[in-house]
Amino acid sequence: MAFRASVLTLYPEMFPGPLGASLAGEGLRSGLWSLETHQIREHGIGRHRNVDDTPAGGGAGMVLRCDVLAAAIDAAVPEGDTRPRLLMSPRGRPLSQRMVRDYVAGEGVVIVCGRFEGVDERVIEGRGLTEVSVGDYILSGGEMAAMVLLDACVRLIPGVMGKEASGAEESFENGLLEYPHYTRPREWEGRGLPEALLSGDHARIARWRREQAERITRERRPDLLSDGGSERISPSVRGKSKG
Repeated sequence: MAFRASVLTLYPEMFPGPLGASLAGEGLRSGLWSLETHQIREHGIGRHRNVDDTPAGGGAGMVLRCDVLAAAIDAAVPEGDTRPRLLMSPRGRPLSQRMVRDYVAGEGVVIVCGRFEGVDERVIEGRGLTEVSVGDYILSGGEMAAMVLLDACVRLIPGVMGKEASGAEESFENGLLEYPHYTRPREWEGRGLPEALLSGDHARIARWRREQAERITRERRPDLLSDGGSERISPSVRGKSKG
């Protein structure tokens, strides 16, 4: 069964956007995954289809109404649909490669794109929404964040990427950042290729790449190694100074 993505948004015209180009777009057109958008405003209140209201207790901005959003979710997600229901939110659980792989292993995802100051907490609880964040910053709405999540998922769908191994040797797949990449020319502006990559010794090349991945992770993202991460570091790399 193809990976199915359902996106609830006030701006469906933003989709597929970049998801319609490159490998993701080819996969979409060939049926490897599907994307449907649902206009939240169709379930708005009154003649003007209002979807928001002032915050209870006062404060700046507006809040997306629980009754409106619940109606939109109920209309878009049929009974018995077991796909995860996600709400893109800066206070959510940080998106990780492990989460992405879990989503891809299933039938797809339902994504709610928030707007304004936030979403009424009652609909988050009442419709079982899981809040997911793509970073410690604020966007104008959840649409761009939804695209990031979907792009991360779609590229791992079998048949989307040219080489299946490409997805297994990237940053975060083994708890490490990816090793450096090089290609032609052999020398450029006085900089040559690492000797190990020219050796033709596959074991040596694999060892060099592993050591470089460990070094870069230690220097740039030591938090990735904090949970038992020291056991992933080769003895030859432990204790070396940065640089």
